Order: sequence, then structure tokens, then C-alpha cells
Amino acid sequence: MKVLITGVAGFIGSSLADRLITYKNEVIGMDDFSPTYDPQIKRRYIENALKSELFTLYEADICDKETVYKIFKKHNPEVVVHLAARAGVRPSLENPEEYYRINIIGSQNILDACRDTRPSHLVFASSSSVYGGSKAIPYSEEDPVMFPISPYAVTKRTNELQAHVYSSLYGLNITMLRFFTVYGPRQRPDMGIHKFTKQILTGKPVVLFGDGTSARDYTYIDDILDGLIKSIERPFQYEIFNLGENHTTKLIDLIEIISKCAGKPAQIEWQPYQPGDVEITYADITHARTLLNYKPCVPVEEGILRYVHWFKKFYNID
Repeated sequence: MKVLITGVAGFIGSSLADRLITYKNEVIGMDDFSPTYDPQIKRRYIENALKSELFTLYEADICDKETVYKIFKKHNPEVVVHLAARAGVRPSLENPEEYYRINIIGSQNILDACRDTRPSHLVFASSSSVYGGSKAIPYSEEDPVMFPISPYAVTKRTNELQAHVYSSLYGLNITMLRFFTVYGPRQRPDMGIHKFTKQILTGKPVVLFGDGTSARDYTYIDDILDGLIKSIERPFQYEIFNLGENHTTKLIDLIEIISKCAGKPAQIEWQPYQPGDVEITYADITHARTLLNYKPCVPVEEGILRYVHWFKKFYNID
């Protein structure tokens, strides 16, 4: 199978590329290596993929429609996995225009290219942030998701609506995946678990926002990859799936788990809640279990232990 991945040098994209190459699939990767965090870290993430004859990399911006079209028409991918986006709730409050430009206009270019080159299907990354501050716990794909509370969430919900239009009008097969707080090796440096692990291992205070009772459905990267692979293998006309662990962990309990795995105590510095934060995310994965046979199997205690081991090795921390 020939698979095109946008955002290929990122956390999930690079992990997916390695997995697909292991399965002997051809991978065409696109990434603009934006400086949202050190581009050299992203280049390290794709070192293994670049060693393979099955991998082709394009340093390209999804907002550059002409270049997007050239890549699609040259390779005619069978499946497109669209992961490229400006991510993060808090940064989107500071620069919403950039989020709208990349996540909405850039994604429109990908949809247009799919419409005109006709891959068998498109797998498109969404986010649990679309649920906003919903009190309907656990979150179901049938929830109306009418009240997002960050610009980032607005862009991801808009992506779902854009995709539905193209599925309905042009017959594109599209699978939307709502990721729930993905963590594991190669996680973005701006994400909580990365920050907490670094702070604990280096003996610096762990900065926590709120009172520690907020909870997340932390989902290990291997389980997300399982859901992605199954979505790649089976097209749907238009479906939305939650990909989560179907289990919540309070923030204060997460810190304790990281501290235990790191073998060092956590010094906590408490800060007020931040705008855009929600009290809980919790995925109802019944739909994904039923149609994708999605079965997350890495509990947060095991996932954090794996992550801490990787972190020490990657950053040369004893």
C-alpha cells in the first residue's frame, strides 16, 4: 500500500511512518518542520524512516496548494493520513489566526487534492477538544459538540464539517479520529507529560494548573497507532471515532506515577486554572470497538514507565 502522511515528522506521524514501513508499505511524508519546537528534534524522529527505500520525504507546507497538488499527482497515494496541524489548546488562545490558517485552510488544500486525485480514503486527525466542557461523560461521537472552548477546538470541529461536505458532495471516504491526550516516545515537548517528566528528572518544580483533580483519558501511542492502522486498512464513507484509553487519571495521580517511574520526588508549584482547560476528558470507545475492533491495552502505569525509559535515553539523562 502507498500511504501519504502529512505532519510526518511529528510525534504521531513519525511513529506511524515507522510502523507502516515495518509492514512493508510505501510512505510519502510531508512536513514543514515548523519551529513550534526545535525542528532538529523532528529530524531525529524520522531518522529511521529516512534509512528506508520505502520512504520519501517532502519538506512542504500544507498551505502551499501548488506544492500539495504536485506531490499528490506525482505519487497518487492509495490512502492519505492527514495529521499536519498547529496543535495545542493554550497556544491557540494567543494566536488563533495562525491556527485557522493552517488547520482550516491547509486542510482544505488536502481535501481538494484528495477530491482531484481520488485515493481510496482519507484518515483525518481530529481531537477530543471538540467536546469542549461537555458534562456528558464519557464523551460519545453522537454528542452534538456545539460549544468548543478554544480556537484549536474550533479548527478541529471545522475539519470534521469540512470532511463531511467532501464525503457527501464528492464521494470521498473519510475517517475522522478524535485523539484523546496521546503520550509516549516522541511526544511534543510542549505537552504535559513531557514537561512533568523533564521537571521531575532534573529536580525542578512541577508546575500544575488547577487543584490537581482535573482528569484526562491518557492514551499510549501504540494504542493510537493500532487505531490508525485499522482505519487505514478499512475505509468508511464517513465515520468519526474516539481513540482513547477509556480510563481517566487525575492530574495529581499522574504526577505520582511519573515520580515513581522516574525514581525521584516531585516538587509541586501550584498555579490557577488556565483558560481553555477542561475538567475531564473521557472517551466512550464503543463505536471504535465495534467497527474498528479497536482494543487499547497499555494502562497508564505501563505507558509512563516506557515513556520515562525512552526520555532518559533520548535526552541522555541518568
